[in-house]
Amino acid sequence: MFRPKGPVCQSCGMPLSKDPLGGGSNADGSPSSEYCSHCYRKGVFTQPNISAEEMMKLVEGKLRSMHFPGFLARRFAREVPTLRRWRGRVTSQAARPRPGELQPRA
Repeated sequence: MFRPKGPVCQSCGMPLSKDPLGGGSNADGSPSSEYCSHCYRKGVFTQPNISAEEMMKLVEGKLRSMHFPGFLARRFAREVPTLRRWRGRVTSQAARPRPGELQPRA
């Protein structure tokens, strides 16, 4: 529905066409076709310890600073956990039990 055209960074969701450096770089110096230069340089993530939840907050904040309406900034930020870097990782939101859900005993 609100997806940008073309490939996006698989860490933050930024359209690679909007990357001022044209994308991140692999360890051998070749361009990365999956990640932007803000997230990935010389074959390593620029913020290797950031969580998907923290990346969502970072993305929302950046979009708001670019004058995106709040609802749209939140909508794009919610896509972060679906990106390749974050798939299969548990976010703190997903790890919390739902109201009324039984919790295992310690």
